[in-house]
Amino acid sequence: MAKLDPRLFHKITKRGVAEIIPEREFVKRLEEGAPLRLKMGFDPSRPDLHLGHVVGLRKLRQLQELGHRVILIVGDWTAQIGDPSGQSDTRTMMTAEQVRENAETYMRQFFKVIDKSKTQAVYQSEWFGKFTLTDVIKLTSYFTVNQFLHRDDFAKRYASERPIAITELLYPLLQGYDSVAIHADVEFGGTDQKFNLLVGRELQEKMGQRPQQIFTMPILVGTDGTRKMSKSLGNYIAIEDTPADMFGKVMSLPDNVIPTYYDLLTDVPDDEVSEIRRSIEGRTVNPMELKKRLGSYLVSDFHSREAAQEARADFERVFQQREAPAEVPAFSLRPGVDGVESADAEGATVDLSKLLVAAGLAPSRAEARRLIGQNAVEVDGARATTAPLRVAYGALVRVGSRRFARLVRGE
Repeated sequence: MAKLDPRLFHKITKRGVAEIIPEREFVKRLEEGAPLRLKMGFDPSRPDLHLGHVVGLRKLRQLQELGHRVILIVGDWTAQIGDPSGQSDTRTMMTAEQVRENAETYMRQFFKVIDKSKTQAVYQSEWFGKFTLTDVIKLTSYFTVNQFLHRDDFAKRYASERPIAITELLYPLLQGYDSVAIHADVEFGGTDQKFNLLVGRELQEKMGQRPQQIFTMPILVGTDGTRKMSKSLGNYIAIEDTPADMFGKVMSLPDNVIPTYYDLLTDVPDDEVSEIRRSIEGRTVNPMELKKRLGSYLVSDFHSREAAQEARADFERVFQQREAPAEVPAFSLRPGVDGVESADAEGATVDLSKLLVAAGLAPSRAEARRLIGQNAVEVDGARATTAPLRVAYGALVRVGSRRFARLVRGE
């Protein structure tokens, strides 16, 4: 039995951790030194991962580096029957083909964080595909309806007399059985998954296995600074965002969430994170510099150091020096189409709302007119209007702070 280095022990059990159940038992198993089977399940209802998922994946990577093995559960079977969301809605059922496509995308993204050589991915259908009605009924016999109605989501809906589908009551049982099927030693999830994780622990014990420990991680707030990071809420930073988009989204974060992002998503030492928190609260530092540093860390992690340097330089050029990015997409002005009303050797007269749509700078003419009316559109640095506009070839169109197009002569 070996004692862990105190700094490493703190990093694993305290930083980026909400709760370990029971912690003493987990520490004992760590010190025993035998490789642990670390379970994390994911619902392949959407094809992309964001930084909220990374909080847990980083914890898995830390334990992999000690020799433990990650078992990723692909929830292909439960995704096809539906699952209650964190907003008390029921997720749309999916086809097996949709699930497989999303799962393949997930795998590529997972391995940007965790070690593929120390990871095993398994599909629920490997065991649930063989389940009979007898197996399902036997599984339901281990728990009572009363126990499940203590789950926060169910309790609120029951109290307000909103519907709860039988399939939703089954979901925690099915997730719990995953732990039985793979003999999980530790299961990881967000704090909103605590009930389901505990069901797995109890089910293992009832079925004669050594019960798993539970690792819950804090919920990362999104770019709005208040709600859980979520693609459906549009407040996310995706793992596969371009370097420029990832850096730009970090720069848009509210100042108060900066310390939390450093804490949960970087290896910056604890004392530095504490100093960042104090300086933000005391307003003794320019938050922009802290955001630039954070953006550089994250772009380096998911792309490269060179990409981070370019993203930072581009941000400074566009947002601080009010210049164009190093690379701007070109859009050809073609007489008679794409909003071009007339053209000659020097330039063109355009209907700007049509042009913005054709150049991909606005989704519709109504939105284009709204942007123009809000003074959010510039042509060569001058605010544009809805009137027919004369533009020279080579003119730079800017919409908002991030969208650009260079207007060039077309055939």
